[in-house]
Amino acid sequence: MHIPSSDTIDIEVLTFADAMVSTNESYNKERWLYVPDFYSEYRYILGTKGEKPLICIGINPSTAAPDDLDNTLKSVERIALANGYDSFIMFNVYAQRATNPDDMERECNNLLHEENMKAFEYILGLSESPSIWAAWGNIIEKRPYLPDCVRSMIELGKQHHATWYSAGKISKKGHPHHPLYLKKDTPLDLFDIDAYIASL
Repeated sequence: MHIPSSDTIDIEVLTFADAMVSTNESYNKERWLYVPDFYSEYRYILGTKGEKPLICIGINPSTAAPDDLDNTLKSVERIALANGYDSFIMFNVYAQRATNPDDMERECNNLLHEENMKAFEYILGLSESPSIWAAWGNIIEKRPYLPDCVRSMIELGKQHHATWYSAGKISKKGHPHHPLYLKKDTPLDLFDIDAYIASL
C-alpha cells in the first residue's frame, strides 16, 4: 500500500533524463526497465525489455517494482504475452504513486506531467509502430486534470503512428477496462481514442 507522503510539488522530482541515470544494482537491468530505478513517490516507467513491447496505460502507479509485480502488472504481463508481445511496459497517465486513487494530489504538478510525457515519448520510440493498451478504467474520473494528460499522450502517439487498443468490456461511460480481473488470454480490440477523448 502506498499513501503519498505529500504532494509532489513539495518534493524533489527528478527530470526523466536524470531519472534514466541508473545506479541501482539490485535487479536485472538486462530484463527490466525501471525509471527511476529506486522506490519513490513517483514512477515513470516499469516494464520488461524486448523487441515487441505492449505499452499498457494505467492511471497512476502503486507499489510495483522489478521482480515484485502487483496483481495488476501480473495481469498486464500475461495478457501482453497472450497477444503475441514479448514484453510489456507499464506507463501511467499521471506518475504519482498512490495505491488508492483517492489519495492522488488534487492539482496537477505540471513539472511531473511534462517529465512523464518525456518518458512516454521515450517508450514510444522503442517501437517502429507502438501498440498502446488503454487500461485506466473509470479511475480517470477521479481528477479533472487526468483527461488533459491523456490528450497530451494522444498527440505524442500520433507523432509515432501508434495504434490504441483496449481489452475487456468497455464501461457504460466508454472507459477502457482496467487490467485486473481480465482472463489471461483476453484479446486486444482496436480502441478509437479520438472518439473517446472527445466524449470526456
